[in-house]
Amino acid sequence: MDQATVLIISDDPDFSRVVMDRWHGERNAPAFTLMSGDICRDLDADGFDMAIVGAVNPGILPAVFKALDPPGKPVLFVCKAKPSAAEARQGPPGVRILQQQEGWLDALVLVSAEVLRLGQAMARAHVAEQAAKSLERQAALGRYILNERHTLNNSLTSVLGNSELLLLEPGSLSSTARSQIETIRNMAVRMHEILQRFSSIEKELNAVEKQAENEARTRVRAAAASS
Repeated sequence: MDQATVLIISDDPDFSRVVMDRWHGERNAPAFTLMSGDICRDLDADGFDMAIVGAVNPGILPAVFKALDPPGKPVLFVCKAKPSAAEARQGPPGVRILQQQEGWLDALVLVSAEVLRLGQAMARAHVAEQAAKSLERQAALGRYILNERHTLNNSLTSVLGNSELLLLEPGSLSSTARSQIETIRNMAVRMHEILQRFSSIEKELNAVEKQAENEARTRVRAAAASS
């Protein structure tokens, strides 16, 4: 599993320190990025997996929440007192609120770990889904070529047969015409050989489709188990 990154936004260095110290005691501790509230602007959505906001100057808290809204990452807001309904609405949609009561650090680590595991499971499921769609498109293209193989083969058989008949009457053809018909015949033979190879491609496509289905089911089960 890739190491997650947690963004801690706080104007109090002690808040960031106690959170990191508590989390470093866990086996799967994430990487941390620290930022104060006054420089929290234009956040890179790929730079972190979740954000923890705590001990931020109340005057700039709305701006912090506004900056966290576009990335769309999970946000855990740690506060000393339960915010009012109006204050809670200032946060991004889905923000989780945790009061600094007894045992709040343990609760923060537990909740954050579950949020990170869920996010990673959803990311793996999305990758598996996109891979399966890509394989489906490739398989559909391959199926189309295989279906058209018979039509092309019939057309080539006609071209090849007629060119062979013309070459059986050498006296009726000029040297230039004979050379051109031989070229047509030879190219038709080459195309016919290429079409014959599609039989092995069909077997390979069937094997790829079966493997993709098995891998997709395995990833989905793994994602569900880890969540």
